[in-house]
Parts: sequence; structure tokens; C-alpha cells
Amino acid sequence: MNNPRKEVDMGFTGEHFLEGTHMCLIYDNDEQRKIIIGQFLARGLTLGEQVFYFADMTTPKEIETWLQEAGLNLPSQKRNGEFETFKAEDVYYPTGRFEPSEMLARLSGCYDQAIQAGYHGSRASGEMSWALKGIPGSERLLEYEALINTINDAHPITPICQYDARRFDGATLLNVLKVHPLMIVQGRIVQNPYYMPPEEFLKGFAPQHSHG
Repeated sequence: MNNPRKEVDMGFTGEHFLEGTHMCLIYDNDEQRKIIIGQFLARGLTLGEQVFYFADMTTPKEIETWLQEAGLNLPSQKRNGEFETFKAEDVYYPTGRFEPSEMLARLSGCYDQAIQAGYHGSRASGEMSWALKGIPGSERLLEYEALINTINDAHPITPICQYDARRFDGATLLNVLKVHPLMIVQGRIVQNPYYMPPEEFLKGFAPQHSHG
């Protein structure tokens, strides 16, 4: 794609950020999470983007409620395919094994599909709790997260990765911070002081279990 990345409204903050901005939301407050993600998804739809949601713990009905609470009239959006929800297992590990390169290709494909269909861009949010289920390959989650930062120039889908601080351990969450250039803190997007460029992070990173 030769289009220069443009700045977009994230919905829950007044500031604009480059599309393709890779953010994490580490949360322990379900109400705050619902507001942030609901506004993020709803804003994408009002901007004419194609929006994807990868759900692990949340039902499609709950996500629709978030969007309605964010002021969106959902039926028309869903009918046209502008908003699509998928189960986490159908996106992250459809074969029963998580392969970072395959997921990166799917993410790139979501963006390319949106542009080809005439949308102004694409954004997505995924619930990362699927990685706690012992799925083969899930120990490569952080490798995948680091590599997302290598595709966002060519395929600038704008993702928010959601991590429930009550479910993930502190060591994992510190690594999550190392692979996201920006993080969401109390409803604001801030530069992440822990962030490491992908090549630097991956040089020192070894999956905890080399055979899933």
C-alpha cells in the first residue's frame, strides 16, 4: 500500500493518532474497559472504517450493547458488514495451534480487505485471554505482539489488545508493555516508556515453552 498513514480519532480521547498505532489496554475495571473499547469501535464505524472484534470472554450481544451505549445505531452497520465479531479461536488459532506468522497475515488481510471494499481504514480489538488456555503455540504470543509493529506501515490496521490484569501475571504484563509503543492509562493514550523495538525485544526473548 502506498497510502501515507493518516491520523485518526480513537473515539475515547480528544487526540488523534496515526492509523496503525498499536496499543494495549491493561485493565482491572470492566466498566472503564467497556467505555473505552465501545467508543473506539463506534468511532471507527462513524469514520467509515471496517471494524473487527475478536472475542474470548465477551458475547457478541454484550459488544453490541457497548456500541449502542457509545451512541451507535448498530443494525445498519452489521447488515453491511462494517462491523464483524469473531470468536478468538476462529481468528488466533483456527487449526488448534497459534502461529504468529499466520495471524499477522490475517491481520494484514483484514486491512487490505477493508481498503479494497472501499472503507477508509480498519481497526480491531482482541481479548487476549485466549492465550491462557494452554493452546499449542500460545507461548509465542509476545513474539506475535512484537511483530505487529513491523506490519503497520504497509497494513495500518489500528489494534487495541486487551489484557485483564486480574488474569495475567506481572511478568507477562511487563513483557506486554515492552511490545506496545502506546498504552491506554485512565482513558488516555500515552507513550510507553517500557517499549522496545521488535528486533531488540525478540533478540532477548525466548518463549517459556519451546514446544507448546
